[in-house]
Amino acid sequence: MSRRRRATKRAIIKDPRYGSTLIGQLINMVMERGKKSLARSIVYGAIERVSEKLEKGDPIDLLLGALENARPKVEVKSKRIGGATYQVPMEVPYARQHTLVFRWMIELAAGRKGVPMKEALADEIVDAYNNTGSVVKKKDEVHRMAQANRAFAHLRW
Repeated sequence: MSRRRRATKRAIIKDPRYGSTLIGQLINMVMERGKKSLARSIVYGAIERVSEKLEKGDPIDLLLGALENARPKVEVKSKRIGGATYQVPMEVPYARQHTLVFRWMIELAAGRKGVPMKEALADEIVDAYNNTGSVVKKKDEVHRMAQANRAFAHLRW
């Protein structure tokens, strides 16, 4: 880890269809081997399926609702003190909350075998919007872990 300066955050480019940086970030995270057009078709197809399934308003609002239900507020980080490693609960910064939710959605959607990625991602988003499914379960698991280790909260740095 460099001691000279902090790494600079790159600005996320808005997606061309909706003009949203959130969807741009999701596209970048879905992308594999530099195939951005394929990632765009997967994400846009998933968003269209979500709006068909939920039959509600703006697809960006649906995605924001799903993110709100699946975002972790606290997580545990390992901290080594005097030869022992403690799991210290810490609040999660807003940008990392979105990153974690997108990562979990993509991993769980890719884990659904026999289903195209568009449909699997759409199902994960719909489940998160309805406050059910694997992503919300993962968030609850992270919160439970932080709750179990709250005795070490005084070791926060």
